[in-house]
Amino acid sequence: MVNLIGTYECKVDTKGRLMVPSALKKQLMPMLQEGFVIKRAVFQSCLELYPMEEWNKLMERMNKLNRFKKKNNDFIRRFTAGVKTVEVDGNGRLLIPKDLIGFAGISKEIVLSSAINIVEIWDKDKYEEAIDAASDDFADLAEEVMGTEDFDFDGIS
Repeated sequence: MVNLIGTYECKVDTKGRLMVPSALKKQLMPMLQEGFVIKRAVFQSCLELYPMEEWNKLMERMNKLNRFKKKNNDFIRRFTAGVKTVEVDGNGRLLIPKDLIGFAGISKEIVLSSAINIVEIWDKDKYEEAIDAASDDFADLAEEVMGTEDFDFDGIS
């Protein structure tokens, strides 16, 4: 199971390449050979970078959807729209496809933010806006999501 840690600020060049920060690259090292999948996020205007192993697990779940239900087909089509495979090159760079740069509104400064088993790729300004907007509601959200009695949690905060 992948558990990535950290938030990293870096720059993307005019070709859409970013240098993966060394601390993140160390965590991704076991996954570099298999490559990654990059896609549009569902709920935010950012991108999601999946290690191939995590993507394959997700695709196993999606493959169980009944394709004879229109809403399932519509979901699969929208979820996989713009999906691309990407690799970290020998210089430690990752190329973000132009269409995905446009979707996420990425300019020069970006944030790579770990989200357990994936990495979110944000335009820096949009990331800060999203974090600021969520800060007011975060205590209530934490209680709602993590404070339920049916959640197997050891009580550490």
